[in-house]
Amino acid sequence: MTSAPSSTAARESDEQVANRSAYQAVIERLSKASVDKHWEPYRDIPWDDPEFLVDRADPRWELPEVDKLGGHPWYRSRSPETRAAIGLWRIATAMKIGLQFENLLKRGLLNYAYRLPNGSPEFRYVYHETIEEGHHGMMFQEFVNRTKLPVRGMPGPLSVIAQVAPWIPLISTELFFVFVLGGEDPIDHVQRKVLKDGRVHHPLEETIMRIHIAEEARHISFARHYLRNRVPRMAAGRRLMLGIASPIILGVMARIMLAPPGPMIRRFRIPAHVVSEVYLRNPAAKQEIRDSIGKTRELCAEIGLVNAFTRRIWQAMGIWAAPREPARA
Repeated sequence: MTSAPSSTAARESDEQVANRSAYQAVIERLSKASVDKHWEPYRDIPWDDPEFLVDRADPRWELPEVDKLGGHPWYRSRSPETRAAIGLWRIATAMKIGLQFENLLKRGLLNYAYRLPNGSPEFRYVYHETIEEGHHGMMFQEFVNRTKLPVRGMPGPLSVIAQVAPWIPLISTELFFVFVLGGEDPIDHVQRKVLKDGRVHHPLEETIMRIHIAEEARHISFARHYLRNRVPRMAAGRRLMLGIASPIILGVMARIMLAPPGPMIRRFRIPAHVVSEVYLRNPAAKQEIRDSIGKTRELCAEIGLVNAFTRRIWQAMGIWAAPREPARA
């Protein structure tokens, strides 16, 4: 029988060892899951199956309820073919932005892995994630290619600014994994809502979403456990800086992932007042942005990144919501 620790320092040491062991066990489990269940985009998606072919006029491309434009009278008054074309453009742009984000993510992960010491449990999982993100990029680009739409993803100036993202791990790995969650959580939130909306979806879109959700769940889990393990042990000054930067990154990233693409607005001549009513002045659209990073917001509060000062930044970015009350027995 193991004797109890003889001092507070010994108890704290035992807790640290236990927490580290639990953290390593999570990483090992995620690595094993990546071996046991993964997908190859050109093996597991029947791209050339007649049912998977992309027809721009297919009504299954119409915007889902999660996109507030889908319920606006202007959109509903368009022809079925136009509604389908707008929806397909929206999906293709989301996938293009997704593969661009994952390109930045892969480069950042490799910069992080480059400096890991021998025996680091994170090394193996980071490479599993990098490989899976590479598959996602091929999967998204193949979908975009088959739509034959001239979507470009991120606006040019934003794409240039985003090139700093892969170098964030050289400054702060904790900040980098907040960036990771800022890109992954909003898309995961939207895709899960779309799959639960009760509509009949195009099989190609649905297959891609289901693969992406399944593998991104592991990536999100790793980022969350990494932050839980590292942030509480950061020096107070560095933790405060991370607390200031986090809501800014998350607010910007959520809007990048969920905002309507400008080329789509121009191509289909969506009136400015419609865009304003649907996306800018619509309380439901603002709530969607807050909800899309809800889990990350709760994580930041849990690990000590939210205080009276940083909460004001969350509020200024339009992404603050009071923590949910724990369920009573």
